[in-house]
Amino acid sequence: MKLRAIILTAAILAAVSCSQSAKIIKTPVPARPAGQETMLQFAAEPIADVGIGVVGLGDRGSGAVHRLSFVPGSHVAAICDVEPDRAEKNLKVLESRGMTAKVYAGDEEVYKQLCEDPDVDLVYICTDWVHHVPVALYAMEHGKHVALEVPSAETLQACWDLVNTSERTRKHCMILENCCYDFFELTALTMAQQGVFGDIIHVEGSYHHNLDPYWDNYWHNWRLDFNQKYRGDLYPTHGFGPVCQALNIHRGDRLTTLVAMDTDAFNGPKLVEKRTGKPCTDFQNGDETMTMIRTAKGKSILIEHDVMTPRPYDRMYQLVGTDGYAAKYPVGQVCLRTETTGEVDYEDLEFEKVYEGDELEALMAQYRNPILTPELEALAKEVGGHGGMDFIMDYRLVYCLNNGLPLDMDVYDLAEWCCVTELSRISIENGCVPVEIPDFTRGEWDKIQGFSYAFAN
Repeated sequence: MKLRAIILTAAILAAVSCSQSAKIIKTPVPARPAGQETMLQFAAEPIADVGIGVVGLGDRGSGAVHRLSFVPGSHVAAICDVEPDRAEKNLKVLESRGMTAKVYAGDEEVYKQLCEDPDVDLVYICTDWVHHVPVALYAMEHGKHVALEVPSAETLQACWDLVNTSERTRKHCMILENCCYDFFELTALTMAQQGVFGDIIHVEGSYHHNLDPYWDNYWHNWRLDFNQKYRGDLYPTHGFGPVCQALNIHRGDRLTTLVAMDTDAFNGPKLVEKRTGKPCTDFQNGDETMTMIRTAKGKSILIEHDVMTPRPYDRMYQLVGTDGYAAKYPVGQVCLRTETTGEVDYEDLEFEKVYEGDELEALMAQYRNPILTPELEALAKEVGGHGGMDFIMDYRLVYCLNNGLPLDMDVYDLAEWCCVTELSRISIENGCVPVEIPDFTRGEWDKIQGFSYAFAN
């Protein structure tokens, strides 16, 4: 904790220094093209049995095929990968459950055939990051709703392309941010919405994950290659998405300004040299990246990214309210304000009520999230996917499509959570200066008051 405090203090001092010596870097917000309409609270026509086409059948895509075969109200209509053996492997998984699907495989543009398939209603994209946006744009242009794995987009231009295409085609474009469906995050969000923590004023999220055992598992080593080529927070959404929901981003508040800084690249070059046998002098991404964000309503956010060090897995997920606090990492706990009476013991540094262990479980049991029925929770834990949160995400997506409801996460969530990658790079490469965060809703961020889930009558 002491090291973390030192790092955070350094980041704050850098931000103050930069704000005094430089103007905020502006980012343009293009006017909405004629004929386009907002996707806020957009509800498409109900689809009784959602035909799903899964593009990209690596670890993530194969897991999706397995989970989706258990989701009621849907079926896997088609699967697609550039590697035919991956497609055949997943077809056998479906056949073992008495199901089948069309197979598209062979070359890098074979996804277009899946997107043009009339039996596909939703294109579920699990490719490497580079192909997320091209597949999504082509799918929407051909009348399909899309769901993209994280991070869904890496540049501001890609974010705007997805927003504009979704608005113009009237097709959903959802980010597959599974951490928004983690059991702790779901419960803490409900507690926040019911005022248990008072007014949420500061939040923290991160992606601390030592990827040493995984680098070689990525197709053509694409993930390490991405870190070598690009600087900034390349994977912000696991920590960022859930806390944005707690702050009601574009549902009464919006992101306004960002400041980022990073360390040098210490471990990255070693990873490349180990694999190539050649010196690496151009590795871009630092081992640790920190991004601070301020909102229109005066709230603050801290996001961190570190996939290079042996630091324990940690998404932080911390909500700081005027009357309470919740954190999942490093120790799950809730702290609530208590009344002090009598003399103060200055050796006692904790004046709040701390809930941990069994006491925490009992407290959180009082605030079950409305989407988490006992039946869904049991099925999610049985099917799996990061403890069940992946299945809950899939279930909610299909449920909303079945019933013609707005999705839990819209295209503006996608753009807001993903734009941090390029904006953090811009801030870092310009001496950690403040950077303006564009309003992807184009002025409609306060038309809805409060994040909520849609339900069928």
